[in-house]
Amino acid sequence: MPNPVIQQMLERRSIRNFSGAPVSDKDLQIILSAAQQAPTSVNGEQISLIVTRDKDTIRKIAQIAGGQPQVAAADVFITILIDFNRTANAVAMAGEKQVIDQCAEGLIVGAVDAGIMLQALQMAAGSLGYGTTAIGGIRNNPQALIELFGLPARTFPLVGTTLGVPDPDKLPRIKPRVPLESFALNERYDSDKVNAGIRDYDAALRHWWDAQGQFDMPSYIQATTNYYKVDYFPTVGDALQRQGFGLIDIKN
Repeated sequence: MPNPVIQQMLERRSIRNFSGAPVSDKDLQIILSAAQQAPTSVNGEQISLIVTRDKDTIRKIAQIAGGQPQVAAADVFITILIDFNRTANAVAMAGEKQVIDQCAEGLIVGAVDAGIMLQALQMAAGSLGYGTTAIGGIRNNPQALIELFGLPARTFPLVGTTLGVPDPDKLPRIKPRVPLESFALNERYDSDKVNAGIRDYDAALRHWWDAQGQFDMPSYIQATTNYYKVDYFPTVGDALQRQGFGLIDIKN
């Protein structure tokens, strides 16, 4: 039997139906404190959170994210920000000027740290019996979220997570993943294994949807194609530029 942490990770699923019971203030503080211990690149602390409990604001976030009912139904919504405003102020206190927010590396650092923070929040919440779903849909209209939160330059809302008490009668089944051997590759990248895994997973996900009577849901290949054949959030680049971010390499 795996240990409790491993068991929780193996049973992770996105929770889109909530009971309506509140997240306690005490538990929320524990979740936030635990997540704050997550690492950040060079210990730069270039991540901030906007914690939203006001129901009207959560409904606005749901609309910004494309009208997602799972967001509107959450008791808490947490928005994860890249925050190079904090680090710019720290650099200024040393009498220097920050440049990392103008660099490709800066965006990668921010995205990696935001992903780590998302996992930390969701793991902490799950350990206390709460349900979550990652919401990338906030990038559907990032400028609206920037204005809603009054975000300064050098910050950007990258991803969010819902938080609430799961509805026990509507718990989803655990979704399958690509075969492990096509995911964890030994020593070198193996395109043959990756491609074989695509075909196997396409069939496995099709079977998973059909077993739940959701015959109209797309398979892996169909769903991925539908998303990745277009730029599905085409205002992200403009919003990043408005917030003062760049995408260059600066030679020292």
